[in-house]
Amino acid sequence: MHVRLGDLLVARGVINETQRQRILAAQANSARPFGVIAEDLFGVDPQGIEQAWASQYASMADKVDPRKCWPAPDVLQLIERRQAWQFRVLPLRMEDGELLICTSEPFLARALRFVGWRINEPCSFVMATPEALGESLSKWYAMAGLSAETLVS
Repeated sequence: MHVRLGDLLVARGVINETQRQRILAAQANSARPFGVIAEDLFGVDPQGIEQAWASQYASMADKVDPRKCWPAPDVLQLIERRQAWQFRVLPLRMEDGELLICTSEPFLARALRFVGWRINEPCSFVMATPEALGESLSKWYAMAGLSAETLVS
């Protein structure tokens, strides 16, 4: 069972329980997403919704230790070194017709925006700790001046 977006927003103090109930009532009468309704009804900052959504997605996604993964050379070439570091993405392999990409929760929203405009095929994500992702990016996309410690900040 996954955590609902409204519950995350209440827990983070972005909205209160009464607002959550009003949003759910409005959602029952439309096909609009919870976050869009929260923005419209209560002026909720889209960035707060995006952060809660990233937490929700990360809680449902598979967890991996990318240090134990060997990315396929052909998928590593799909993302340039600069982009891998900038958007904190490590392509791992093709799986069931999708590009499997590793990122971490703090960078998930940015990673999703990046693959939406850069990758021309379906993608799915797995989650890693920022430290493990940084070490793997250092290994597979070596870049002077950047390290796992830089990635965490």
